[in-house]
Amino acid sequence: MYKLIALDMDGTLLNSDKQVSPRTKQAIADARAQGVKVVLASGRPLEGMTAYLTELDILSDDDFVLSYNASLIQRVASRQIIHRQVIQGSDAKNVASLAADLGVHVHAFSPERGLITPQNSRYTEHESILNSMPVTELDFAELDDQEEIIKVMMVADPDILSAAISKLPAMLYEQYSVVQSAPFFLEVLHPQSNKGAGVAMLAEHLKISADEVICMGDAGNDHHMIRYAGLGVAMGNACDATKALADHITDTNDNDGVAQVIESFVLKP
Repeated sequence: MYKLIALDMDGTLLNSDKQVSPRTKQAIADARAQGVKVVLASGRPLEGMTAYLTELDILSDDDFVLSYNASLIQRVASRQIIHRQVIQGSDAKNVASLAADLGVHVHAFSPERGLITPQNSRYTEHESILNSMPVTELDFAELDDQEEIIKVMMVADPDILSAAISKLPAMLYEQYSVVQSAPFFLEVLHPQSNKGAGVAMLAEHLKISADEVICMGDAGNDHHMIRYAGLGVAMGNACDATKALADHITDTNDNDGVAQVIESFVLKP
């Protein structure tokens, strides 16, 4: 019996209009009524998840949320942080220097300053609107080396970003957790921050085994949790690399893929 469902948001829970379909909403409500924990696990900050948590009525202090690719794990009602792993200003400076050499933009999330970037781009604006968070233009050289930074993102058009990724030094992957959350976003986080580690930590906190966990996603930043889960699910709209890791491939995010999994694996006897 599955006791915990971890859902990526963009491209998974949300359809192309950034909405939760009625069928998916009902399936989640029915699963929760049976005592199954449903957790949103996203690269977004909590500010960009709050409206959906409210819509799904995942609002109590017995509910949890994984934000910033599980760099933060929090209780929903009180926002109490039960797990936190961040990098520092010195890391942001290093990534920004590398991004400049590769000809891509960079932005970062700071607990104190919010969404920061040395130079605004249309993708930074996209992130700002998506997460209801203003942008602060800031030369990363001004960051204190010890200042907490939740994550840094390299940002560019997909073809430009792909070319940059092919030139990244091995050192970056050795020092950090590096995941691609969208064709135009490459995220650099604390080396132990990823959705798989986050879901595993939450499951342990709830005394739930991996075999009792379903994780669903569509992109590179979902790979760790798809590998971890007893039932790792790739969306029909996922990339081939994501599908290759999955135990099950469901329908697309525009055709109630999440609802279909919950109905088949959780709600049916």
